[in-house]
Amino acid sequence: MTSKLNASAEVLYQGIKGLPIVSPHGHCNPIWFAQNKAFKNPAELLVIPDHYVFRMLYSQGIPLSDLGIGSLGQGTEPREIFRIFAKNWHLFLGTPSRVWMEYVLRETFQIPTELSALTADSMYDQITEKLEQDNYRPRALFDRFNIETLATTDSALDGLSHHATIKASDWTGRVIPTFRPDGVLDPLDPSFVQNLQELEKLTQCNLGSYSGYLDAIRSRRAYFVEMGATATDHAIEVIHTEWLDDPDVLYQILKLGAGTLEDARQFYGHMLIEMAQMSVEDGLTMQIHGGSRRNTNTKLLFEFGRDMGADIPISVDWVRGLDALLNRVGHITDLKIVLFTLDESTYTRELAPMAGHWPCLRIGPPWWFHDSANGIARYFNQVVETAGYYNLAGFNDDTRAFMSIPARHDLWRRGVALHLAEQMNKGLFSHDHAEDLARLLATDLARDVYRIAD
Repeated sequence: MTSKLNASAEVLYQGIKGLPIVSPHGHCNPIWFAQNKAFKNPAELLVIPDHYVFRMLYSQGIPLSDLGIGSLGQGTEPREIFRIFAKNWHLFLGTPSRVWMEYVLRETFQIPTELSALTADSMYDQITEKLEQDNYRPRALFDRFNIETLATTDSALDGLSHHATIKASDWTGRVIPTFRPDGVLDPLDPSFVQNLQELEKLTQCNLGSYSGYLDAIRSRRAYFVEMGATATDHAIEVIHTEWLDDPDVLYQILKLGAGTLEDARQFYGHMLIEMAQMSVEDGLTMQIHGGSRRNTNTKLLFEFGRDMGADIPISVDWVRGLDALLNRVGHITDLKIVLFTLDESTYTRELAPMAGHWPCLRIGPPWWFHDSANGIARYFNQVVETAGYYNLAGFNDDTRAFMSIPARHDLWRRGVALHLAEQMNKGLFSHDHAEDLARLLATDLARDVYRIAD
């Protein structure tokens, strides 16, 4: 039985292995593709930007400054950073990070050697030599990876100059922005007042009134659409939406930096509904990432700033949290809202039943801590029976680590093939259906949900 299952999975995998990569949500830096300069060194490419990597090393007592991170890490020798990483390679046994990195070293850099303290310098030199070659520059790698579309994530205040450079070039690679407006929506953002001032300057809209504030946001959304954006992205720790009959009252308080925590919560909850309504108007797919308590390590926050690997999952109530939003716009079939959770307990209890009912909802793929072989298997087992396959959003890699994109999609496609082979083995559908679903989950759902034409 096992050999038959593995054979079926291999056939399905081979059918989708070479499909183009559709990456509709991620955090790669557009400057890489605008300037197309060689990546500096192995440490800056593989270690420093990857929070999966440095959070594991930090958990074992290795200071972030020793890894070249933050102002305290400036001047750290890149070779020494890579040596630390290689010396501690055993820490990643059993983790998806190890699977991804082994794929990068083996497939992308064509290095068969096992990473270790003994091979660190040799591998560093081999990678450095390859990075100096034209076929390892960002655009060449983008083409070699067979990436059809790559979406970055960009502040609402970003001028998108790098995206403009890419569009104006003769390169055919498609790199598009994603509208991330939390900094001008969430009054709890430390720079909220300053961000509103910048928004006013950027759009020339009068933010003295709530209506002017909405006009400014619409203006930025329109510019993002002009630059190729197909989606928005919103992060919220505790899911909450509510409709305010007179939001200008709270707006006038909060734009001055005043107001209570409850005022901020209510206002951001209202603005998420406004964003959904704007998505009805302009067609941008709305992504909501919920259930991450950000920057829980205050010492790291003070010394290194935000996003230093100390974001931790919390429990989430999607049903009550999205009640106001869904009862206002959830029935609109042209609206697409993709929900991402770090609380796996909500897949069966809340997200699958919700996506199996509300026309606007789609369930995002396993995110962050659950983007793994076991996480992918759990995901399918928890959502498919209630939501089906067509209420899912396909896959996105959600990564800053450009080199790992093919590895992440490959892991997903292997997981898809194994899941579908198991379903066939149970007699739930035929091989023909499985082939159709494999392609759907590998590329077509992402194209459809994010309105990306092939």
